[in-house]
Amino acid sequence: MNHDSNEYNASAALHGGRDESFADAFCEPLALTSAYTFSSAQDAFEKFSGQRQGNVYSRFTNPTVRTFERRMAALEGAQDAAAFATGMGAITALCHALLRQGDNVVCSRDVFGTTIIALRNYMGRFGIEVRLVELTDLDAWARHIDDNTRLVLLESPSNPLLNVADLRGICRIAHAHGARVAVDNTLLTPVFQRPHAFGADLVVHSAGKYIDGQGRALAGVITGSSELVGELRGVLRSLGISCSPFNAWLLLKSLETLEVRMERVADSALALASWLRQQAQVEAVHYTGLAEHPQHALASEQQHGHGGLLSFRLHGGRPAAWAWIDALQLVARCTNIGDTRSMVTHPATTTHCRLSAGEQQAAGICEGLVRLSVGLERLDDLKTDLDTAFSAAKRSLQTRPGNARVYEVAS
Repeated sequence: MNHDSNEYNASAALHGGRDESFADAFCEPLALTSAYTFSSAQDAFEKFSGQRQGNVYSRFTNPTVRTFERRMAALEGAQDAAAFATGMGAITALCHALLRQGDNVVCSRDVFGTTIIALRNYMGRFGIEVRLVELTDLDAWARHIDDNTRLVLLESPSNPLLNVADLRGICRIAHAHGARVAVDNTLLTPVFQRPHAFGADLVVHSAGKYIDGQGRALAGVITGSSELVGELRGVLRSLGISCSPFNAWLLLKSLETLEVRMERVADSALALASWLRQQAQVEAVHYTGLAEHPQHALASEQQHGHGGLLSFRLHGGRPAAWAWIDALQLVARCTNIGDTRSMVTHPATTTHCRLSAGEQQAAGICEGLVRLSVGLERLDDLKTDLDTAFSAAKRSLQTRPGNARVYEVAS
């Protein structure tokens, strides 16, 4: 087609340079596209109908997302993986793929608070019974799992109390009844734990936590057998809980530094947990790396490390917890976990605030509980910030009417 040399070429703006190849790029290319071209109508038909593999539409097929899924499957020792928009999107897809009206799901009581809300308030609308059990009570799992159980869902270690499940024991009970077991491995990542090795059918990650490691992206991913992941893909294709290609690209690059980040935060978390045990204002510390942790032996058997998350209880309840949190200067007040920067939150009034008082009590979420996600700062700087906050919080509380006795129990 001939054009005046002084005329703007709209066709060139749309089609020029499209034959450039990215096959030799060292960094994985980012496929920011919603749709794909087909070589023929027959090609489109075969790919849409599943007769032939290939990209169809980025709601459920995208090269960058697929690369991330395959890498996560390799790290978890699984056949396949499916990525989603968020961790809760992954949980939602899991429920839609496996549960039907009349089924029941057995879930540990101390999973992420929003997981319980989603199961109780939304899955319950479709005639699905939700049974909550104590994570560490193997007998309770045996009592609640029956032949109508289709899904067993748990976090180990749990967030924020760091309780540890007997993965092999729970899987054995569930499989005897034909139920699938899904383990949330967000806190440890495949660096420190691989639940498939203990019988888990599916492994779930909120990938915007440690997998990303820098608080930049939201995503979820589930690994498992090709058959089960195929069921998840069916949900993904129809419901569109899609992982952004850009977020998948960020996560791919983050996976390259996952091991060194996890080892660094785990070392710092153990040092801080040991130091916190010695502080007068601290009533108890929850961290699986401490020898006095109730499931320390089990954790050491199932885990290759103990992660970067810990929690602790302060004498004085919410006033003491809030005063300490507000006095921090280096550690950020933030409800996320797994960032390069350390973050702190008060679970009772943030992550678990939608649970009733009874549900919080049953899950061990008390008013004095504080959760700390340890980052990559120098250990000495973190200790200084925490110590300064203890001193500032004590002074603040002692000057408030009615709070003079807050720390007397620890003196």
